[in-house]
Amino acid sequence: MSTDTRPGLVLASTSPYRRALLGRLGLEFECVAPATDEAPLAGESPLDLACRLARLKAESVAVDRPGTVVVGSDQVAVLDGQLLGKPGTVARCVAQLRQSSGREVVFLTAVHVVSARAGAGESHVDRTVARFRELGDGEIERYVAAESPLDCAGGFKAEALGISLFERIESEDPTGLTGLPLIWLCCALRRAGIAVP
Repeated sequence: MSTDTRPGLVLASTSPYRRALLGRLGLEFECVAPATDEAPLAGESPLDLACRLARLKAESVAVDRPGTVVVGSDQVAVLDGQLLGKPGTVARCVAQLRQSSGREVVFLTAVHVVSARAGAGESHVDRTVARFRELGDGEIERYVAAESPLDCAGGFKAEALGISLFERIESEDPTGLTGLPLIWLCCALRRAGIAVP
C-alpha cells in the first residue's frame, strides 16, 4: 500500500485567470483568498510593489496551511514609470488603452512560493514588454465592449481578443503576461516536492 507524501498545493488567489493557468499543470490545488492590503507604499517602485504583494499573499495563506506549498502572485503594468491599474470602469479602460496606443507597456509578474521542504520562500519576476499598435477610438471602444477587460491590469486580455491590440510582445514566458509565469513555477514546484508533470 503506497502513501502519497506529496505536500498539498494552495494558490493564494481568487483570480480566475491564475486558477486557469495553474490548472494547466493538471495538479490538484486549493484556492484561498489572501488577506493582503494591495495599496502601494509611499515611494514604492512598481517592481517592489509586485514582489512585496506576491510574497505577502503567499505568506498570509501559508500561516493557516502548514505543510503545504503556497503560491502567491501579483502583476503590475507600467507605462513611462507609472502604474496602470485594473481600470474597473469602461471609461477608464478606454482611456487607459488610448494612453497605451502606439507605446510600450511593461508587465511585471511576480510569483512567490512558500514551502517547508524548499526552506525559505522563493521569488521570481517575469518581465513582459507589450508594444501596442496605433489604436483608433473605434477599435478601442469595440474591443472594450466585446471583452469587458475591466478587471485586468492594462485593460486587456492577451489570451483572448486582446491579442489583436498588439504589434509585438516580448517575454521569456508567455504565461507571465496572463498572470502566472508557469515555466519558473514548474521548477519551483519540483524543488518543493511536487512532480510536474
